[in-house]
Amino acid sequence: MSPIFTVIIIILAILAVLDLIVGVSNDAVNFLNSALGAKVAPMKVILTVASVGILIGVITSNGMMEVARNGVMHPGMFTFSEIMILFVGVMLTDVLLLNTFNSLGLPTSTTVSLVSELLGSAVAVACFKIMADENQTIANLGDYINSGQALVIITGILSSVLISFVVGALLMYFSRIIFTFRYAKALKRYGAVWCGVSIVGILYFAIFKGMKSSGLFSKEILDFINDHIFITLFIAWVISSLILWLLQKAKVNILKITILAGTFALALAFAGNDLVNFIGVPIAGFDSYMLALNSGNEQMLMSQLAEPAYVNVWILIGAGLVMIVTLFFSRSAMKVAATQLNLSSQHAEDERFGSSAASRSLVRMALAANNMYKNLLPKKLIDKINTRFEPLPEEERGDIAYDHIRAVVNLAAAAILICIGTSYKLPLSTTYVVFMVAMGSSLVDRAWGRDSAVYRITGVMVVISGWFLTAVIGFTASFLVCMFLMWGGWVSLIIVLILCGYALCHNLIFKSKKKDDEEVTAPILINEDAEAEDVLYSCTNTVCKTMEDVSSIYNHMLVALYTENRKVLKETVAQSEIMYKEANKRKYNMSSTLKLLQERNVETGYFYVQVVDYLCEVSKALLHCTRPAYEHINNNHKSLSESQIMDLKVINDEVDNIFDKINKMLREKDFSGINDVMLMRDALFTTIADSVKNQIRRLKNQEMSTRASELYLNILNETKNMVLQSRNLLKSQAYFLNKLSVPEDGVPEVKIES
Repeated sequence: MSPIFTVIIIILAILAVLDLIVGVSNDAVNFLNSALGAKVAPMKVILTVASVGILIGVITSNGMMEVARNGVMHPGMFTFSEIMILFVGVMLTDVLLLNTFNSLGLPTSTTVSLVSELLGSAVAVACFKIMADENQTIANLGDYINSGQALVIITGILSSVLISFVVGALLMYFSRIIFTFRYAKALKRYGAVWCGVSIVGILYFAIFKGMKSSGLFSKEILDFINDHIFITLFIAWVISSLILWLLQKAKVNILKITILAGTFALALAFAGNDLVNFIGVPIAGFDSYMLALNSGNEQMLMSQLAEPAYVNVWILIGAGLVMIVTLFFSRSAMKVAATQLNLSSQHAEDERFGSSAASRSLVRMALAANNMYKNLLPKKLIDKINTRFEPLPEEERGDIAYDHIRAVVNLAAAAILICIGTSYKLPLSTTYVVFMVAMGSSLVDRAWGRDSAVYRITGVMVVISGWFLTAVIGFTASFLVCMFLMWGGWVSLIIVLILCGYALCHNLIFKSKKKDDEEVTAPILINEDAEAEDVLYSCTNTVCKTMEDVSSIYNHMLVALYTENRKVLKETVAQSEIMYKEANKRKYNMSSTLKLLQERNVETGYFYVQVVDYLCEVSKALLHCTRPAYEHINNNHKSLSESQIMDLKVINDEVDNIFDKINKMLREKDFSGINDVMLMRDALFTTIADSVKNQIRRLKNQEMSTRASELYLNILNETKNMVLQSRNLLKSQAYFLNKLSVPEDGVPEVKIES
């Protein structure tokens, strides 16, 4: 046996572990989000329940391993050496692809990635064989690819998108009609029966269907259940409903039990259905290695891979343990989960995605359809239905993304659909099913309002586009990698491994560390427990720090521009972007802050709005200075002329003086010199006007490039805006503090000129 194949087996084993880690980080969203969104239990409890489901689920995944062996290709057409190159190409591509999506915080389909990569690698190896054989043409490609089975798999995956959305929407609609958002009274009447249906559906499909190949149930028991399916389900429903009713009488929250049961079942279904995506290829590679080792023939055809796969149970348990450890410690998993929670939240969120022409068109079509719906049905009926969907006030909702009713619907619908697919050995995408069920229930539950619909539809479209992109990238990348490996042998394998190792280290270690350093959250100017003095201190501190940072970043930006220091300019862009995001987030959360101020009867709302708005405008003007400056140097455009640099140095000195004066007044809360700032501002504007005239003269004399001229004028204009908004901010901050610091005798403590 050639040493290269032993090395490949070791590589496949390492990649299997890495694939488990990045795969679970991507797919944890599938079974955690309902419990996390509804906050039914502490995080450790939710993860423990899911872990038990994973351990049981991995035992049931044996039958699914055949997908990696013969799902999209005819293994008998490939030799041992070819099949090993095919498998290592698939795994290298898969680890990198999933890790990339995790770093972006986007859920993708591990099933789609596996199928597309297997297809791409198989096509690559087949094409290489065809090109080397004069007796074959591209028409022989069908002899190598199991096109019929591949088409069934792809069709099943794509159809699950529409089916999952519709099922989630319908179940959510009828559930909300029954229970409404104020479900306490209805839950006492129908809760045990309704949850009993969910429990039966979850347990039947997750255990009797998903675990039928595990050997935990005898053939006689399974045959009896299949022969008496309706009676079995009815008895299970009666027993489940009775147990839940008794628990309800004992003051136990049966919704939480149902959600945790659904989390367990979905984790079980995930492990049973998706484990093949992570270790199926390495196990197939190991089986191939043992077959070739026993035969002593490296060029043997791998027809035996078409036979049923039997995996050592300890390998499955080991894989389950790796998945569980990843579940508890992966930060990427929580990042991916946040995307789905953001798109399905009942609250007004800081929307992650923007709007698009397609999403705006869909919203307009939905509004038009809604108007037709209103015209067709009687007004009394519409009003009656609307009362069932009337959301709770924000103070009653709490900080959960959605309530327990929707969480139960999401889990029950997804678990049933996934386990049906698993029972028929269809590698359905758990990501597709869970995500689309959640989106369907969110739409019907009216979580997508007029203010959020365009952004959330765009988000859904981005995620779905990412799924199709996964297929295209997976196929293309694995095709190219396998062609390179077939062509270069040892040398190609070493090169690909080095590139793969570098990419993983960069994403998992260096990039993660950089994100930790840069990760910020917008300072909250006012919290729920703050007194008036705390509000004054918090707001003053934030405004002062922002203004000091603006001054520092602006100064560094100009100096770096003079010296053409690309690295420092890049840092100023990153800093100004963070500052602008903070300001925007603060502006977005302004309503809740104003409500807190109103509750304290402090007449500061108007000035607070101005402070927040001017902070946003100042940071925007700074960003519009730093970003063009960096792009100018990064694109290697001509530097500024000496005369331009001299003008900017004069302006920089005046800006420094203004900011020093502003920061001093903010720190000391003494605004008696506010008119001095206005005079300094006017002097600066005169200097800027003179600089613009100088630039016009230079342009007439054709003394400089167009790019440098555009950058120079842009900096002058944005500097003017930045200083103008800073002076406005200072004035509003003065009035804000003056209102907050008025004592009972009515004498203001903050010094400010009228």
